[in-house]
Amino acid sequence: MKLIESFKPKFWAYQNKTIGPLRREFNLRRLWRLSSLLTALVALVPLIIVTLVDYKVTEKSIESEIILRTSRLVSNTKRAAAFFFAERKAAMNFIIQDYSVEDLKKQSRLKSVLEHLKEGFGGFADLGVIDSLGIQQTYVGQYNLKGRDYSRQEWFKTVQDRGIHISDVFLGYRNVPHLVISVKKDIPSGSFFVLRATLDIDTFINNVIAALEVGSEGDAFIINHNGILQTPSRSHGRILEKISLPVPEYFSRTKVLELNDTHAKPIVVGYAYIADTPFILMIVKQKENIMKPWNKARSQLTWFLAASITIILLVTIGVSTYLVNKIYMADQKRIIAIHEMEHSNRMASIGRLAAGVAHEINNPLAIINEKAGLMMDLYKFKKHLNNEEKITGLIDSILSSVERCATITSRLLGFARHMDVTVQSVDLHKVINDVLGFMGKEAEFRSLSISVNIADDIPKFDTDRGKLQQILLNLVDNAFAALSDGGSLDIIARRKSEGFVDIIVKDTGHGMSKSDIKRIFEPFFSTKTKTGGTGLGLSITYGLVKELDGKINVRSKKGKGATFTVTLPLKNPKELIKQRGA
Repeated sequence: MKLIESFKPKFWAYQNKTIGPLRREFNLRRLWRLSSLLTALVALVPLIIVTLVDYKVTEKSIESEIILRTSRLVSNTKRAAAFFFAERKAAMNFIIQDYSVEDLKKQSRLKSVLEHLKEGFGGFADLGVIDSLGIQQTYVGQYNLKGRDYSRQEWFKTVQDRGIHISDVFLGYRNVPHLVISVKKDIPSGSFFVLRATLDIDTFINNVIAALEVGSEGDAFIINHNGILQTPSRSHGRILEKISLPVPEYFSRTKVLELNDTHAKPIVVGYAYIADTPFILMIVKQKENIMKPWNKARSQLTWFLAASITIILLVTIGVSTYLVNKIYMADQKRIIAIHEMEHSNRMASIGRLAAGVAHEINNPLAIINEKAGLMMDLYKFKKHLNNEEKITGLIDSILSSVERCATITSRLLGFARHMDVTVQSVDLHKVINDVLGFMGKEAEFRSLSISVNIADDIPKFDTDRGKLQQILLNLVDNAFAALSDGGSLDIIARRKSEGFVDIIVKDTGHGMSKSDIKRIFEPFFSTKTKTGGTGLGLSITYGLVKELDGKINVRSKKGKGATFTVTLPLKNPKELIKQRGA
């Protein structure tokens, strides 16, 4: 809490206060808040808007680029797959058109054709010729499939209707994954035969899927229309298993979607239906992985924005605090100047009043003194009255009272003469006694004990007598306010060093807390606001000490009294030299 208090601006504790006739004209705390807020908004709002717009535009651009790249990769792979099947279909069409059914039924000729297909295209595992009844008449391959009946199988019916058929990947009699391409040819007798070839799935995978660059986290595979994997997948199952993702709807062109996988992680899915086949090509990428470069850039952008906002806020608050502090200090100086002017006018009026009173009283005092002296002379010349001791005693009392009144008027005149700003050689002992002379009756009435201890080695020194009187009068008056009846006040003056003198005013009053000591010389701070204190007496005293090129400090404890020490130069204060030059 103390740390927070130490960072508060100077003006923070002085809001909404009214000190006598000097009223705060505006709320500095509200001004500070508004200036900080408006400056921060003007600086931050454009920065945040530009950052957010750039963030969204960049993110959309990167996402569009990812979708475009995925779409391009799927399209290229789709063309490669379509070319793979088209090439092999074209080869088989060429064979059935170039050879008669009788030639193809010959075992040696069919074997030669298979070897040419393997050498020219690759991927062919076996060949068979099937008649219109679905019976395989000739077969060349590693299995014994001659005479096998395919008449009831679905693919045989399809090839009769369409003339060509590409099967799904299946295990079949071989118990290994493979697919079949069948081509029909009509013969002049009105019948037909079918050339059936088995393709090795590994060749298809190596030619179409393995060459894809999908990254370490990407996945490329082919499924059929039922969602059964036709090629192995890294993350979505093995060959001939059901895919964990939904089967995408038919679309004539390449399409890219954003979905969630089984772990609720966002993925990018690019797919394409391969024409004239039961296959769907799919490329799946984890969005988190392909967005890593953007995430890194986003993190840097976020840190940059946070750092920019922090710097702007610190600068805004610092500048606002500095400016409002300047306004506050100017306001303080204005109010102090007004108060000092009123105080000076009041003191000048008191001085003129004192001079007038002293002058008016001196005239009747002179008459009283003269008449009393004449009466005493007459009594001395009249021998028969010499024994009237009572009358002579009364005359002596009148004369001593006149002398006392003369001393008081002399003191008033001396005080009045020193109200103006003048630099002169002063006797510190006399100045202190003059100040205490005005407070003597109050001290006597309240039974206050006052002691004065002035060192003998303090010489006369040049200073402003009027300001020194005001300083001492304010300190003594402040001490009287803190003292209870019967308290004591000590005034000590001693040489501090060769060129300085310390004036110590020590009382046994109620004292001050540490927090009050820190603010005791601040304008408008007072521990006596409930009893009419303005909080300007010690502030003005502090200013007067500084004008005399001196220093003032205070030591105090709650309930243990207070000690004010004023240190003044004995020779040529800078401020006094300026005043003399003026």
